[in-house]
Amino acid sequence: MSHKSKKNDIDPYLYLLFVLAFLVTIPGLYCGIVDKHLLPQFGAVMFGIAIFGAAFILSWAAEAAQIDISESLAVAILALIAVLPEYAVDFVFTWKAAHDPGQAHYAIANMTGANRLLVGLGWPLVLLIFILAKKKKAIILEKNHRVEIFYLGLATLYSFTIPLKGSLNLIDTVILVTLFAMYTRRAAQLESEEPDFVGPVKIIIKMGKKARRISTVLCFLFSGLVIFFVAEPFAESLVATGKEFGINEFLLVQWLAPIASEAPEFIVAATWALRGAASSALNALISSKVNQWTLLVGTIPLVFAISSGTVWRPFVLDNLQNHELILTAAQSVFAVAVLVNLKLGRLDGTLLLVLFLAQLIVEQIRIEVTVAYLVLAVVFYILHRKSLLPAARTALGFKRSAD
Repeated sequence: MSHKSKKNDIDPYLYLLFVLAFLVTIPGLYCGIVDKHLLPQFGAVMFGIAIFGAAFILSWAAEAAQIDISESLAVAILALIAVLPEYAVDFVFTWKAAHDPGQAHYAIANMTGANRLLVGLGWPLVLLIFILAKKKKAIILEKNHRVEIFYLGLATLYSFTIPLKGSLNLIDTVILVTLFAMYTRRAAQLESEEPDFVGPVKIIIKMGKKARRISTVLCFLFSGLVIFFVAEPFAESLVATGKEFGINEFLLVQWLAPIASEAPEFIVAATWALRGAASSALNALISSKVNQWTLLVGTIPLVFAISSGTVWRPFVLDNLQNHELILTAAQSVFAVAVLVNLKLGRLDGTLLLVLFLAQLIVEQIRIEVTVAYLVLAVVFYILHRKSLLPAARTALGFKRSAD
């Protein structure tokens, strides 16, 4: 079938979704530009919806861009774009923390919440959909996916040093950003299949070459504009809503903000899993976890230093922030142990989900959940010990063995 004849294959409802994504951003964008004062709860909803719509537009533009740029450049750019809304909200809190120490809580809350949400809810969700839709017992990853798992493991091991020293500084920036660069460079060297486009992005890719490129650039610019003007009022509205209604602002920022920015990625991954491409769906979420656990964490002290006006001032962590980072790191250790054998089964998904819900619902048992993650990680590393060396070989580009 020719490229032109496929243009009529697009379901009309995709056009409706495409237009709707733009429309829902307009109220928030307008109020963000004119700095309109709103009731906190109303602002939180409106600006959250705007970020939700912008995140969808970003994801479509990022997918469409894969057609027109080189593979290595695509890997580097797409890795950043996927979590740009999350970065924007976190950077707002980090920037303000340099002048208002109380904002530091929210920066760590948003970052740790986004990371734990991806692993504790995103991975089990993809597995559940795949099991129900395709009657399978597990998701089997490709050998190339060892790259993401290996670099997630390295970043996780390093992350334990942060709460031990009680701060984030520019040394952490250099190390974590270097890990991110090494990851994207290695990922770009691997063979890749033509992406399986899902949803309204089909509207863009079925355009002519010139129209497709212009549309992609315009989507990038528009979504970036929305995020720029909406991120700060969204963050402020969340905090103000918590204070007004007596809700823990830390928890609001930790879970509500990431849900708004991560939802489009969850929906795309769920759609892929429903269609049987569970390996690609899970790997997309693993990749986002790597990006956030390296680049997002690594750039927090950089943004803080720029806002402070001095490179020597570290982002100091208190006990609550240290506990949050340790819990998030413990979850990551267990996540790597689960996936190092390239398989996510029912038991694995159940453990990830149950432990995530436990620390979410009963805040008082987070230390116990941290210990559970670490103990289970040791057990799973022992069970999967034969997979450790092959993962390192693939990730570092050494000659493959017969595995």
